[in-house]
Amino acid sequence: MTTGSLVAERSQIPFISLMPFLLMAFGLAWGILALFIFLPDQMTGIFGQLTGQHPLFFLAVYAPAIAAFIVVTHMGGTGSLRRYLARLLLWRCSRSWYALLIIGIPLLFFGGSALKGNLFAEPFPFPSFQSLIVALVLTAIKGPVEEFGWRGLALPLLQRKFAPIWAALVLGIIWGFWHLPAFLLSGTQQSAWSFTPFLAGSVAISVIVTSLFNASRGSILLPAFLHFQCNNPIWPDAQPYDTLFFVAAAVLVVWFDRKAMFTRAGAVTQVIPQDESRVVASDLGSDTGTVPRVLGRE
Repeated sequence: MTTGSLVAERSQIPFISLMPFLLMAFGLAWGILALFIFLPDQMTGIFGQLTGQHPLFFLAVYAPAIAAFIVVTHMGGTGSLRRYLARLLLWRCSRSWYALLIIGIPLLFFGGSALKGNLFAEPFPFPSFQSLIVALVLTAIKGPVEEFGWRGLALPLLQRKFAPIWAALVLGIIWGFWHLPAFLLSGTQQSAWSFTPFLAGSVAISVIVTSLFNASRGSILLPAFLHFQCNNPIWPDAQPYDTLFFVAAAVLVVWFDRKAMFTRAGAVTQVIPQDESRVVASDLGSDTGTVPRVLGRE
């Protein structure tokens, strides 16, 4: 066995690590929200009313990322954590993906809003430019951080056992149910939504993100940006009709990327890259390799 393969083996996160990751991700998030659900008076008296901007709500949202950081650091130390975080520097994928991220996702929300009948019925929700910037910053540092866990660790582990389409469906269901307590707690944005369309939308988005993830060779940055676009406060309220458009988009992504989605041959399964510098060099184009030119491939 070569030295390179020995290093890769030592830095590899085993599939069994998925279980402690999920236990920590669910335990921290559900534990915080459960206290507010079952002990509302006591928790509100100590910490104040829980809202989507409360520090404890942020902590619950960060649970998947925290769990992933703990697993990676425990298995490989700080060096492995640094190489894992280097996947934030992966950004190369086809123009079709950038078109979907920048133009397509907003159109899905506008389409859902038009179907709902409120596309031109509601005023712009931000009274000033400053309030808009604050909302965008809060959105960027909240939900997208989840991707360190879901696509940073859970997806590559699942793709060791399943083809991308099945890994996407499994993770989409897990991801959707992870949000469930927020639907049971007043004061959160999800409390005004219906859970079933949200779950269907989570599965659809998981399918889209999985194709993007593999197309970008394991990027954490691009799934996080897609997550941001799905939460972008600028887009009109389209719940629950936007789900129909996301499901349709997921079906199209699977159709165009079917060769990659139904085989494990090109699936990204490595949580920790062997060499941080090679990750950067690859994304700058010096080591692009041979990748099929289907949707999302370059």
